[in-house]
Amino acid sequence: MKKSSLIFGILCGALLASAIFASLGGLKSGATADGAGQERKVKIAHSLPTDHPVHLGIERFSERLNALSGGKITCSIYPNGQLGSETEYLEKMQTGSLDIAKTSAAPVASFVPRMKVFSTPYLFRDSEHYWDVLNGELGRELLEKLSDRGEGKSSGFRGLCYFDAGSRNFYSVEPIKTPADLKGKAIRVMQDPVAIKMMQTFEATPNPMAGGEIYGALQRGNINGAENNPPTFVAQAHFEVCKHFTFDHHSRIPDILQISSQLWDSLSDQEKEWFTTAADDASRFQRKLWEEKTQKAITFMKEKGVTIYKPNVSDFEAAISDAFKTSGDSEVDEIKEKIKQL
Repeated sequence: MKKSSLIFGILCGALLASAIFASLGGLKSGATADGAGQERKVKIAHSLPTDHPVHLGIERFSERLNALSGGKITCSIYPNGQLGSETEYLEKMQTGSLDIAKTSAAPVASFVPRMKVFSTPYLFRDSEHYWDVLNGELGRELLEKLSDRGEGKSSGFRGLCYFDAGSRNFYSVEPIKTPADLKGKAIRVMQDPVAIKMMQTFEATPNPMAGGEIYGALQRGNINGAENNPPTFVAQAHFEVCKHFTFDHHSRIPDILQISSQLWDSLSDQEKEWFTTAADDASRFQRKLWEEKTQKAITFMKEKGVTIYKPNVSDFEAAISDAFKTSGDSEVDEIKEKIKQL
């Protein structure tokens, strides 16, 4: 009888000890009552300098995420392309070797074809239309669907929020006031099939090249102009060789803050809420900074003798509209129509 009681006591003790160790192990790996006890160190990459609104927006994201998590989630930010190009960021998020990255929507289209819609010239009527779309149901749906590259295949990442990258506009050595002024001009564009086709439709010569080569090419007369937003125009000192800036707003391609699917899928519901809340706050903060920086850039441009033109944008759009009636991708065309109808 005593022997049976002893064996029973040993078994109870072993079971109790197992339960305690299991509980401790769960706490160590992050399994708390709310599923959000794990300490995480998140690596974030982008290609811009530390005074850029995007970097400041990412810093805001990091601060908010740390505060919301009670210090459990900390971020290390790698600016200035330290971890490679934007395309490399996307590839690294696919493997899980990078947690979060900011890229333009343009390179994302190589991984998720429906994102080609943002390269469509004159897609948005103005800034208000642009943000109504991005902040609305359609914009949120596109962020969430970044995880799906189509045909049931995973992209390896998903969107957290949009950052403002402004509108792209022409600037040149000689004035560009009408579509006819582009005829015969050599214009630097991004290495993007849509941008190249747009310039060809304007009867200009598209000249893709790296950003660092533009100044010298303008100075030597190898190209007659380029296209970008005012802050970049000022930051790259192109106002020294181009004294004409034309606000035709031919494209508004957002930047996107994205998270690796491997990290996202490992998060608890509470953690996912922290990430999305921090991202939404960072987006609003970055957008305000971008607007301020754009206005400062325009003021600076005028002080440096740059003439600014605000032509009839519909004339530019009409000149190339036939060439862009269809993209050849039914999903892209469907999204494009939804955007135009909003």
